[in-house]
Amino acid sequence: MPRSAARAETDIDLFAADFVADPFPALARLRARSAAVYSTKWDFYVLTRYEDVRAAAADWETFTSAEGVALTPEINYAIAGSILSVDPPDHTVLRSVLADQLAPRGLGKIRAQIADYASRIVAEHVARREFDAVVDISRVFPINVVGDLVGLPIEGREKLQPGADATFAGFGPFGDYLIAHMEQMAAYHEWLNTMGDRSKLEPGGWGEAIMDAVDAGKISQLAATRLINGYLTAGMDTTVNAISALLRLFAERPEIWSALKQDRKLAAPIFEEILRFHSPVVGFWRVAKHDATVGDVTIPQGSKVMLHWAAANHDPAKYPNPEVFRTDRNPLDHVAFGYGPHACAGQGLARMEAVTLLEALAEQIDTIELAGDPVPSMNPIVRGLESVPVRVTAA
Repeated sequence: MPRSAARAETDIDLFAADFVADPFPALARLRARSAAVYSTKWDFYVLTRYEDVRAAAADWETFTSAEGVALTPEINYAIAGSILSVDPPDHTVLRSVLADQLAPRGLGKIRAQIADYASRIVAEHVARREFDAVVDISRVFPINVVGDLVGLPIEGREKLQPGADATFAGFGPFGDYLIAHMEQMAAYHEWLNTMGDRSKLEPGGWGEAIMDAVDAGKISQLAATRLINGYLTAGMDTTVNAISALLRLFAERPEIWSALKQDRKLAAPIFEEILRFHSPVVGFWRVAKHDATVGDVTIPQGSKVMLHWAAANHDPAKYPNPEVFRTDRNPLDHVAFGYGPHACAGQGLARMEAVTLLEALAEQIDTIELAGDPVPSMNPIVRGLESVPVRVTAA
């Protein structure tokens, strides 16, 4: 690879266990060094500053998704042609298929349905007094909301979250976490590929709307299958892991829980702050279509470039004291959902899910505390939790 005279290099392993467990101190050092730092171990540039990450995400003509949003060629091959890995105009066509359903007006029609389910799932577990916030609520709630909206059969939904989680792990290097979850990922994609069959989908759902686009000649059958796969894979991890992190925070920081209890209008800004603070999906890759300048660094054509969402969300030049969770920050311009043409199409739904769930929790729960030690996930791409045992008292 051609070398840039101005490039800064690092031998920090961005996927090592100690980095995954707490990436922010090392990311701060990289951010202070240069606008773009080259990883000698993994052969890519990493962008860590908010303005640089956001600008690169918006500039698809320079930093393309079509040549790979993952580090590994195997995953890039597997997701080729999906909504994650095509640029405009093809991306624009794919995104338009569910544009009406994901617009504020479309989401407004389903808010009562989602709020009702949030109330029911919270009531079920409050009655138990002790439960696992991740296993029983954070994973189940978004999976069933999205599953119902898409029109997925009940059987097989249990593959969604672990399968999507393993798929995102595959965006990084081939390592222990991915090896341990290969069977889950294979079963997930085998099941997902059957969802391109209209007969497998409930009538009236978003999946059927995607199939209608095939009938109308808007997209191909293969594109429809990939579109369903892309929405389901990308539509779980940010929501699931942000809610998990927030429930842990409530149990560990009672003053934040009390603030929500006292003012339900804090539900939305609290969710935005956990997205910034926790940054569930750490980043995706792009490929430089031509020599590109970021800060004073020249990135050669053909280079892989990681847009590090988590680092950008902790840039003190954008968010003062980024390591502090603040209920009054309301960082609506964070990049936890990405930015630019590839910003998460379902972020409005994710926000609606989270806010309705937080409102139900605040309505039905008086106190919440840990009933055991939280268990972090060691996924190198998704910052998540495997378990958060909690004990609650009813309101």
